[in-house]
Amino acid sequence: MTGRTPPRTVVVLAKEPVPGKVKTRLIGELTAAEAAGLARAALVDTLEAVDDLPGVHRVLALDGRAGPWVPAGFAVIPQATGGLDRRIAAAFDHVLGADGHPGPALLVGMDTPQLGPLLPAVDFEGYDAVLGLADDGGYWAVGLRRPDPALFHGVPMSEAVTGRAQLERLRGAGLRVRLLPPLRDVDTVSDAAAVASAAPGTRFARAWSKVSHRVTSAADVGAAPDIAADLAGDVVGGQA
Repeated sequence: MTGRTPPRTVVVLAKEPVPGKVKTRLIGELTAAEAAGLARAALVDTLEAVDDLPGVHRVLALDGRAGPWVPAGFAVIPQATGGLDRRIAAAFDHVLGADGHPGPALLVGMDTPQLGPLLPAVDFEGYDAVLGLADDGGYWAVGLRRPDPALFHGVPMSEAVTGRAQLERLRGAGLRVRLLPPLRDVDTVSDAAAVASAAPGTRFARAWSKVSHRVTSAADVGAAPDIAADLAGDVVGGQA
């Protein structure tokens, strides 16, 4: 029987949920405080999902200051300066470098509070990397066995081509990449409504229920452009 190789380190890359600095695309239809409340709920859901994983080293790479929402089992490190490509690379350097922890390592963001059921199934067996594409063209998770800043530096971030470019960069380096199931990031109120509906037991869903009645466009919860499915068109069983 083929064994499993789960991540031995999981990193959450996150921003302190300060009003006016997080979920700014929600502001206008929501107040800055309400948007920050949704961000905090999504972050707590994410941290708790990682905290529930057995036998992993848990790291929070944080832009800002840690609050009481950080579970006790997390090591908190500051994010590096620079663009998102640099910050992701630096997080892997920290946890997989000479003084870091054994690989493989998985990095996730704070914008997919519905990720909990997927994390226990992440498996590196037979692969050098994993990548979880997002419906908007980005990605919600990336994992490596060994650090390599060149895998991230210069990849265009927060664009519709980000997931495709990251996948090409990983494959171009000769890595065998396992694709994880796609998820929908929370960027807009339509995203928030769709994610809350898909994960009704989360803190995020409860937080959304308190503000959704004021959002006139919340009824528009149709699927985001399925860019992730396009990229995974040649994938069988989640492998590439």
